[in-house]
Amino acid sequence: MSQVVTRFAPSPTGLLHLGNVRTALLNWLYARKHGGRFLLRFEDTDQDRSQQQFIEAIETDLKWLGLDWDGAALFQSKHAESHTQALEKLAENGYAYRCFCSETQISLDRKLATSRGLPPRYVGRCRHLSRDESVLKAESESFVWRLSAHNDEGEVVVVDALRGDVTFALRDLDDPVVVRSDGTFTFLLPNAVDDAIDGITHALRGDDHLSNSAYQVWLLQRLDHQPPVYLHHGLLLGQDGAKLSKRTGSHSVAELREAGLLPSALIEAMSRLGHPNMPEEAHCIEQLLSHFVAESVSTSSVRWSDDEMWRWHTRLLHEVDSATLVPMIQPYVMEAIEHADQIESEQFTAFAALVGQNIERAGDVKHFLHLLHAYAPMDADALEILQSAGEDFYQQALDAWLALEERDWKSWMGDVKAKTGCKGKALFMPLRVALSGATHGPDMSSIVSFLGRDGITDRIESARKLAAGI
Repeated sequence: MSQVVTRFAPSPTGLLHLGNVRTALLNWLYARKHGGRFLLRFEDTDQDRSQQQFIEAIETDLKWLGLDWDGAALFQSKHAESHTQALEKLAENGYAYRCFCSETQISLDRKLATSRGLPPRYVGRCRHLSRDESVLKAESESFVWRLSAHNDEGEVVVVDALRGDVTFALRDLDDPVVVRSDGTFTFLLPNAVDDAIDGITHALRGDDHLSNSAYQVWLLQRLDHQPPVYLHHGLLLGQDGAKLSKRTGSHSVAELREAGLLPSALIEAMSRLGHPNMPEEAHCIEQLLSHFVAESVSTSSVRWSDDEMWRWHTRLLHEVDSATLVPMIQPYVMEAIEHADQIESEQFTAFAALVGQNIERAGDVKHFLHLLHAYAPMDADALEILQSAGEDFYQQALDAWLALEERDWKSWMGDVKAKTGCKGKALFMPLRVALSGATHGPDMSSIVSFLGRDGITDRIESARKLAAGI
């Protein structure tokens, strides 16, 4: 077999969304699995809606996800002449024709067919116009171009690596429009011709394109091109079983990046959809590739789960090192603490190491800012515990801390217990919230080690003042 070549071919008319990510990922995985090439092609023939900002945004999103492409990005608009030549060749051989029927006439024909229990296809009224008649009418009447695909006999076979050969009888096909009345091409012809020009060997896409593939195989064969092998996977649905949309939980990649999502979490969650061979322990793209079997991807629809994506995010977040975590949490610290830019890098790294296992998202560090600043705000539950403990408790705790020679958590807690008579949660929780500002988090021995003598002194003194209402 020649080298595998796949492609991701978005229209640059909007941002990259979850459905786009799945298509891009599956084509990327297939190409990399087989040592082939993965191409990025912008289908930008809709000049009114295609925008440079979306081209740049899609490229940024793909790079962020780690889905690199081979060579420079391709543009469908560069092949405009080839599209026109392909249409001319089809027309010369009787495989495409001008259609002058109005929308009103077509609508009436379809209603009549439906009333007779027939499929609402185009009736072929203009198919048998002679070339001269067609040219003459085109001088004064609006028209579209259609493929002459419908036929009482014959069939077209879509080679599908997931479903096997899918056979379509030509009598069941319509004569689809390939050029609109304004002269612009619809999706069918440019997409297929570009695949031939770009040498695409395999195209992975949703099963909503299966009928499109039948038309594209038909026209490619009549243009003497080899159609790609298709892999029509099941559609990506929302949690409610409806087609995925913003209403049913779809997101742009840009939104997820701004929400602090790890790109690997999106890749992990997406790779497992409809893929039973993907083990839970595969935690990097190399492992995902080693287990990826395109032919095992489900042909049934799959449901997207934000919860599953964020579960992977938390799991992977707990696996990153402190150096990786620091730039993720730094913006939240800078936003909340005045002069946070004066915090030394070593302290920031130690802070990241301390709280890393206790956060699910980068923004969760806001619960632990007290560890970086003695007067950082704390949440209402922590403040209530602190005030309930009272000023005298914290004065006794401060005296016990300053009197210790070996300043460790267990010794200090034992001395505070002896001085105050408190035990259990009444002892533990007031000390935790005084030092960390939170009711949960890292173990106290690690907190004591991180804060040191002066850090703990400052926080207990701050807690005493708060409890006293000072």
